[in-house]
Amino acid sequence: MQKNAETPRSHRRAKWIGGIAGLLAVILAAGLLLWPGQGALTGTAQALSTVERPETVPYPQDADYFKEDGSFDDEAYSAAYAAWLASRPAQMDEAQRQSLADFITKSVPVLLQGDGTGNTVYSPLNVYLALAMLAETTDGDSQQQLLDLLGVADLESLRTEAEALWRANYIDDGQSSSLLANSLWLNEDVSFNQSVLDSLAKNYYAESFQGTMGAEKTNKLLRDWINRQTSGLLKGQTDGLELSRDTVLALVSTLYFKAAWTDEFNKTLTAPDTFTNAEGKAETCDFLHESDQNILYRGSQFTAVEKSLQNGGGMWLIRPNEGVTTDALLGDAELTQFLLANGAWEDADYAQINLSLPKFDVTGEADLRGGLQQLGVTDVFAPGAADFSPLGGAASDGLYVSKLQHDARVLIDEEGCTAAAFTIASVEATCAEEDLEEIDFTLDRPFLFAITNADGLPLFTGVVNTTA
Repeated sequence: MQKNAETPRSHRRAKWIGGIAGLLAVILAAGLLLWPGQGALTGTAQALSTVERPETVPYPQDADYFKEDGSFDDEAYSAAYAAWLASRPAQMDEAQRQSLADFITKSVPVLLQGDGTGNTVYSPLNVYLALAMLAETTDGDSQQQLLDLLGVADLESLRTEAEALWRANYIDDGQSSSLLANSLWLNEDVSFNQSVLDSLAKNYYAESFQGTMGAEKTNKLLRDWINRQTSGLLKGQTDGLELSRDTVLALVSTLYFKAAWTDEFNKTLTAPDTFTNAEGKAETCDFLHESDQNILYRGSQFTAVEKSLQNGGGMWLIRPNEGVTTDALLGDAELTQFLLANGAWEDADYAQINLSLPKFDVTGEADLRGGLQQLGVTDVFAPGAADFSPLGGAASDGLYVSKLQHDARVLIDEEGCTAAAFTIASVEATCAEEDLEEIDFTLDRPFLFAITNADGLPLFTGVVNTTA
């Protein structure tokens, strides 16, 4: 299905009458912690470098274009809209899009798998960028395994890909936000290869800081930096965040995403109903309701609808067929084909969709090491095999990734959705009017979701097995 381009006026009317519809904030903080057992450290943290992030033209707001006589200034609005449209990030070329799509195809079925009863959430874009920065700090087979998983031939290709991903997904225009930020946190007593730091700054917009690892001042600066990049939406999760006194290096990556529903749910229709969880137990929660003309998509083991967002992306709601578990559906290659099809799906019908969706607040927590090992990344987790030599020669001997923790949260309501996640990788030493079919699409049992950007690529994926 092709998404039709909107005229400035139709765009404005469809998406802004009724006010801001919701909030979607997707945040992922990824940390790389390296410690070779250094002694006590001294000093305080200081900024070594800063980066300038791209500027975007503000989205024109209706209220700013009414004249004193009450008439609307169409000419001025159209000019402002044209300037905003011209400033939108360039889409990735086909090769770059395919690289991320291949990573999504490989990683989603593995990294979104859970225990079959709990909820899981995973951000392919942020994990991709975190692994890309990890590749910059490794060499040999350690690096090659990461490059293979990320679908690029060499570091130069990876840098091109990472910068394209950044530019394609960085938006801050007042209508929606998709903000990426990276930083390096360096042990003050360890020397690092400056070319590696320069590459991370140039290709990943990574700021650099250096200080006393384990000191409360440094920990507070780190927490404050993450909270500032994510508008405080992860404050509850960052309150206990700290670096070990033996940490050599920390790489932190964040993604903040904000967008409203194109059409918000009517709050007066929200009512309690029953959700049957993955264990077959009944849970009572509030359900959102709307009846609208939409497209119903069918796969061999699922049906799906899309709830559109004002940024041009949307949230896919994917319901497994009766008798199909969410984990079984994740193992079906057709699912990832569908997620990457951006609506171009043969088995689809236009219908009157009566959507019933539970208000949910789901969290997921997983150590990604096992999943990444299944995907061919093994050496960085193995003492004696991991190669972190680009960081600083002999100072990096014996380092290996001991933990790669991914936590995420997604919440939806009538207005939109809010999501947050962090990943810590620890490295240690050693349509026309017609009569339409009416279809009830009720998500009263386990289902999947995916939040996509304007390119149609999933920024966040998740499984809702329980609403409790």
